[in-house]
Amino acid sequence: MIGDIVGKPGRRCLQRFFAVHSIRDKYDLIIANGENAAGGAGLTAKVIAELKEIGIDVITGGNHSWDRREIIEFIEKDHTVLRPANLPPETTPGNGSIVLEKAGLKIAVLNLIGRVFMEPSDCPFRVADRELQNLNKKADTVLVDFHAEATSEKQAMGWYLDGRVGAVVGTHSHVQTADERILPGGTAYITDVGMTGLKDSVLGVDREGALKRFLTGMPHRLTITDGETIINAVEIEINRGKERTTHINRIFEVS
Repeated sequence: MIGDIVGKPGRRCLQRFFAVHSIRDKYDLIIANGENAAGGAGLTAKVIAELKEIGIDVITGGNHSWDRREIIEFIEKDHTVLRPANLPPETTPGNGSIVLEKAGLKIAVLNLIGRVFMEPSDCPFRVADRELQNLNKKADTVLVDFHAEATSEKQAMGWYLDGRVGAVVGTHSHVQTADERILPGGTAYITDVGMTGLKDSVLGVDREGALKRFLTGMPHRLTITDGETIINAVEIEINRGKERTTHINRIFEVS
């Protein structure tokens, strides 16, 4: 599971990382949060095709999923591009989950978004219950991308789903946390997997614009140029015989 890809620098360093480490051959399923992959906000069809060519199997979303209008058309056609499942189903295109068969396992990926310090959405805990009722009938294990701001809400989700899913991986904050572990019920957990993008930045964007916003209190354009980059990810191992998560390892690499 790869942390939020931010703009072209994130995509370029991902290409290098995959090539150098033969990532596509090393892992059975590769998931990435891509809601910031197109210019730092949203997704386009071209960027999705690029991520798929690199080797990403499933692209998850979040609060920036709709920043590019064209996603409304292609998210209905490409079910490997997810949006949070707890957005209103009556008015929101696309799907919040998918089931894929990989290495002899049927693996579900579920995308949820938090409510603390975020735009209004349905309760992620209750929607998780509803989704699991369906996914548990189809899949051997479920991996959750919980796109949320508050650490407390992410930890609560980890405990709430412990023993019920294979992993709860937090995204959104773009800052990798050092609390990866297997919870008592057997669920792999990390509060935030981090980001893939510019290393010497403010959450993936150039420092200058971000600093001007904080120092002046006025709006300033946020840009993404180029420079040294980082890969933030976690690798999760699932026992194929028992369908139980056995390992989670945090990856932080300068690329």
